[in-house]
Amino acid sequence: MPHGKTPLLGLSAGDLRQVAQQHGLPAFAGGQMAKWLYQQRVCDIAQMTNLSLAGRERLAEHYVVGCVPPAESQRSADGTVKYLFPVACQDDGRGLQRYVETVYIPDGSRATVCVSCQVGCKMNCLFCQTGKQGWQGNLTVADILNQVYSLPERDTLTNIVFMGQGEPMDNLDNVLKATQLLTAPDGFGWSPKRITVSSVGIRGKLRRFLDESQCHVAISMHSPLHDQRQQLMPSERQMTIAEVVELLRRYDFSHQRRCSFEYICFAHLNDSLQHARQLVGLVRGIDCRVNLIRFHPIPGVDLPASDEQRMQQMRDYLTAHGVFATIRASRGQDILAACGLLSTDATVRSLDLRPLASQELQEPSAH
Repeated sequence: MPHGKTPLLGLSAGDLRQVAQQHGLPAFAGGQMAKWLYQQRVCDIAQMTNLSLAGRERLAEHYVVGCVPPAESQRSADGTVKYLFPVACQDDGRGLQRYVETVYIPDGSRATVCVSCQVGCKMNCLFCQTGKQGWQGNLTVADILNQVYSLPERDTLTNIVFMGQGEPMDNLDNVLKATQLLTAPDGFGWSPKRITVSSVGIRGKLRRFLDESQCHVAISMHSPLHDQRQQLMPSERQMTIAEVVELLRRYDFSHQRRCSFEYICFAHLNDSLQHARQLVGLVRGIDCRVNLIRFHPIPGVDLPASDEQRMQQMRDYLTAHGVFATIRASRGQDILAACGLLSTDATVRSLDLRPLASQELQEPSAH
């Protein structure tokens, strides 16, 4: 932020009342500031015209709105747009400029933004390019919200998913505050039913999220088998998928909140009917859905992608045995915006990985 000024974006109405009073404004000015931020979405304190001129000048000495436009964008042939946002990156400690990728996905009357919560990720899932980047810092609340606030298509949005770079439970305080501001009446005013937060499952933190938020939850499963999931996802050592599911059983997903499981399919590895039977047994009794996802190849990872027939067989088995399942359409593959492909590592960004995506699009049955 300019000259070390603090962003107002990310502060609640209560926080803003304190800011107002600290700068000689009446407490109710905090509520006015909240409206300017989260309803009018101004980009400059000078635009908050129902605050006194002197008050705005005092605020501007120490604060900025905190909206930062994307530095780059790429548009896919299917209409998906990937944006590169500069971020302050809390906990980085080295003063380096960091970036995250944010994906806008239009789909008929639905428009979704996939936001990031960390630069890189500590989880190091075998199949994920973000994990290969390593962890470089947590996004601040302002960084997270700015991906919505400064999105060029923000007025078309119907849904927000925390499925970009990073593990939301590993930056839980900031993710919770961001979702609270997104859903607060004096914040963005979104319904929690329009927001989904993903997680691999982090002991203690997933429970806190479930207790403190009403947003939908999506669990990255990818295998119902402990040993196999551990090979794919090191986080299985810290909290097993069986423990994750047992925790989810304590919550009601039959009405306002939805539970889903994300499942990337690898040919002859986790896409058999045996896996489907294990999955059915694991989630039995939970009102949930399973989203089957195509694997998008990344360099240095020798995992085969399932073909359409095997994915359909798995979907049909799950559905026939009481577990609603879908095959998620891949979007933005040609700009490396699809599931598992996001990375702001300088080395990765310098590579032309598009042939991998192109091969997958042209030869889906070759694996």
